[in-house]
Amino acid sequence: MALVFSLAVVLCATPGSGQGIAMQTEAVEGTLTTMRAKGTFEVKLSPLETYNQSADAKIGRMSIDKTFAGDLVGTSQGEMLSGGSPAEGSAGYVAIERVTGALQGRSGSFLLQHSGTMTPTSQKTTITVVPGSGTGELEGIAGTMSIEIEDGKHFYDFEYALPSGP
Repeated sequence: MALVFSLAVVLCATPGSGQGIAMQTEAVEGTLTTMRAKGTFEVKLSPLETYNQSADAKIGRMSIDKTFAGDLVGTSQGEMLSGGSPAEGSAGYVAIERVTGALQGRSGSFLLQHSGTMTPTSQKTTITVVPGSGTGELEGIAGTMSIEIEDGKHFYDFEYALPSGP
């Protein structure tokens, strides 16, 4: 399981400054307003039993528990599947997490879908709001999130859109 944890940390990290916690708002065509939310989060990954128990499967499963601060205040829970050989420099992961909290003062929940790959020379991670997953005041939310890890601290940058108020 140590390889799976390494994979999760490497794939969720992209180099960057992670400085500042600010929100920018701008109107877009139609009835959506796009916004940017930034902040920090703490994450706990815990190994879970995998379905494929073969010794050479190189598949791992983890639970995800996060606490968000900044423009998004809340928690999330989810699950991650990973595979490959991080020690050799190649691997991939997928995850789904349910975020519950307040985003720019609007309360509700939504799902984030993760997909990431790494090779010895590159890394790519995509984190997208699952369409139709928003609840409460976050109904209709769409967007993408990026994550940076600097000096062991996790930062998020969330670009999202919500329907304009009445």
